Amino acid sequence: MSENTGAERDFSEETGDIGEIGGNGGASGGVPHVPGGGEPPRPPRIPTPRASVEDGGLPLPDPGDLVPVPLDLSHDVLKSLLGAWALAACSAAETAAVEDHLGDCGACAEEALRLREAVGLLRGPESLDLDPSLRARVLESCLDRRPPHVPVPEWAAPYDAETARLDALLQDFGDAEWHAPVRLRWFEGGAATSRRTTVAGVIAHLLSVDGLVAVALGLDDPLTEVAGAAEKAGPAARTEAFWEGSRFPPTASVRAPWREQSHGLVRTVSFTGSGAGGLTVPYGEFELPLYDAMVDRAFECWVHAEDIAEAVDYPYEAPAPAHLHRMIDLAARMLPAALAERRRAGLSAPGAAPHLVSAGRPGRSLRLEIEGAGGGEWLIPLDSPAAAGSAEVTVAHVALDDIEFCRLAAGRIPPDDAAAGQDGDATAIRDVLCAAAALSRM
Repeated sequence: MSENTGAERDFSEETGDIGEIGGNGGASGGVPHVPGGGEPPRPPRIPTPRASVEDGGLPLPDPGDLVPVPLDLSHDVLKSLLGAWALAACSAAETAAVEDHLGDCGACAEEALRLREAVGLLRGPESLDLDPSLRARVLESCLDRRPPHVPVPEWAAPYDAETARLDALLQDFGDAEWHAPVRLRWFEGGAATSRRTTVAGVIAHLLSVDGLVAVALGLDDPLTEVAGAAEKAGPAARTEAFWEGSRFPPTASVRAPWREQSHGLVRTVSFTGSGAGGLTVPYGEFELPLYDAMVDRAFECWVHAEDIAEAVDYPYEAPAPAHLHRMIDLAARMLPAALAERRRAGLSAPGAAPHLVSAGRPGRSLRLEIEGAGGGEWLIPLDSPAAAGSAEVTVAHVALDDIEFCRLAAGRIPPDDAAAGQDGDATAIRDVLCAAAALSRM
């Protein structure tokens, strides 16, 4: 006769039944009496953990009593475990041994700290946004294998990339995002200016101003059907004409013509070839050669894409370094003309009168140092756009981060707030920073 388990004995004591618990009351025949006859109720069977054959019949240990056995490891072994410890790949006993050792060994503690910081960099926060340079790297890899039949000129590549990135941001927008408020900001007459619109209004603005390049290339003007728009030559005037001439406020429907136009611009300059870069694109009060106008349009596309991303609370990365460098180079080359315009408008600081310099001759210069992946150095002539920058006649030095400089040139931050390292003629430095902000426009 088998013995009852503890659970079975408890049940028997509670019910007052006599005999073993089994399917038919047990082999001894002790069947409890059931009023009214019939089969007696069977108690619930609660299985208990059993030792396996491999355990040799020993009872199972209480998991709470399991404590890692301390390891006695040499210094060299513990040092070799630091990498695994930083990755949290050690066993509990190894982790305890390494951490005890770090309290006694300063050299290993420093190494462990460096490894843990490195692991933190490897496991940075993940983002749904692609690296802005990824598209350029993929295209470069593909083109290394098979060159394109019709290559995109290098000066048009930033525009191609930035319009594609903005279009990717827009593709999942619903009505709420398209009507999200956006404030366009720029500097005019030395003062900050802004204009309220929507995400759809920003795309309409890009469509209108990109139309200046389209017209220069002989393509259709998106403002053809807008009354009075033909006489509007400047970016701001064209945009206002488009907004006012539209029957309804811009909606998601503006995305398709904007994207079709951007594709058409890239295709046209690609088929025309690099020789077309010298064509002139009028901007109303000034002109730009086509190769600069395409970089200018890439810059504005990125800046307004950031405005849109900010409006819908979505992160947006800076352009690829090579494209960012082209944008900064264009802004740096436009600074001498902006300085001259400020002088003509009486906006220059007192005592900033230019020195007479013949065209092409070296004159007073400011060394503009732009730090970061898209940066470089430029010598900005201070006295005349026709003068040549000269390292020998440098009177001031300004250092700025690449993104900071771009936001200054886009009118997103005032000159006084630009975090610039400065040395030399303070008047010249302020004039150059204000001229950079004056490059911005609607």
